[in-house]
Amino acid sequence: MKPIRRLAFAINHGKSGADDVARQLAAIARGENVEVREMDSYNLPSGSLAGFDACCVVGGDGTLLSASHEAANQGVPVIGVNRGSLGFLTTYSVDEALSSFKSLLGGEYQLSHRELLGCRTGSDQQDFAVNDVVIKDEGHSKLVRLAVHADGEFVTEYYCDGLIFSTPTGSTAYNLSSGGPIIHPSAGVVAMTPICPHTLTNRTVIFREDVTLRVDSRIEGANILIALDGQRNLMTCTGVPVEIFMSKRKLALVQKPGYSHFEVVRTKLAWSGDATQQAK
Repeated sequence: MKPIRRLAFAINHGKSGADDVARQLAAIARGENVEVREMDSYNLPSGSLAGFDACCVVGGDGTLLSASHEAANQGVPVIGVNRGSLGFLTTYSVDEALSSFKSLLGGEYQLSHRELLGCRTGSDQQDFAVNDVVIKDEGHSKLVRLAVHADGEFVTEYYCDGLIFSTPTGSTAYNLSSGGPIIHPSAGVVAMTPICPHTLTNRTVIFREDVTLRVDSRIEGANILIALDGQRNLMTCTGVPVEIFMSKRKLALVQKPGYSHFEVVRTKLAWSGDATQQAK
């Protein structure tokens, strides 16, 4: 892969040990004559990553999600170093990052290009999400009645706490905790999972990646909140549909050579079973 010569750091200073890890990684980078810049915040403003070869995020998955919006806009790969809890996106442990950072900067890594969900409300509001687009009532405590169409075809009407539209990357986030399926990151699909539906047979529906979904609120006067990755919100009301589709943008995640998605899933979700014994 392409060597990294200009490197940005986005650090969550509230995570224990994040500052120390970032200092050590930055020192390694400078020792390799890599130009290093620490960002003022991990909520990166528009244009802040222009011209960089990569962005190293030190924190948890939420930190990476914050930085990913600008990274995807600029086409800059993200190196995630985990100082959070689960770390599905920040896949480098501290030890892995410190031991392999020199070789990583030299080009020994692989890229995983992740699908993003686009979301449009009306004519003037549009954004995208790495994990999911969640549609709920603005007050959170009220039920919503949402009608869903896929490429113009009526799917059904949901009476529930909300709907989660998830990318394969986001399938292990809110989607999973709401009973949705785990989806391999390379699968080109969109998962729609209802949150606490009143019809017990309402389950996750999987759509192909080129689908255009439209969601309409059926409760008169309801104010609907559209949350993107749990971090950025759009608003709409009755009569203004929400459109959801695969974005043309993608997010590039830097991974170590030989990265195994299922190894990460087994570790993070504490799945039992010895692969070596099962293979016998």
